[in-house]
Amino acid sequence: MIIQSTTSSHKLAVTLPHTIRSEMITIYAKKGDRLDIIASAWQLESNCQYQWQVDFAQGDVDMSSIHARFEYDGKLSIDVQRHICTSA
Repeated sequence: MIIQSTTSSHKLAVTLPHTIRSEMITIYAKKGDRLDIIASAWQLESNCQYQWQVDFAQGDVDMSSIHARFEYDGKLSIDVQRHICTSA
């Protein structure tokens, strides 16, 4: 998984094998600003599960802003907006 960060967002991307379909992907937003991503082709006997755990810095991201896309070529993209820091 590749993670690209800017001042306004984090973009996560991975290309999954053709055996993985959208209904086989689960993304969990967890306490502590953590994402768990699981892609599982349960019908296969081997090389069938992929998982990642992404921990963001505490308070860095807006967990309600998570947006995921799964494209026909197997590319999974997840965008997470960062909190905008303003100085007083």
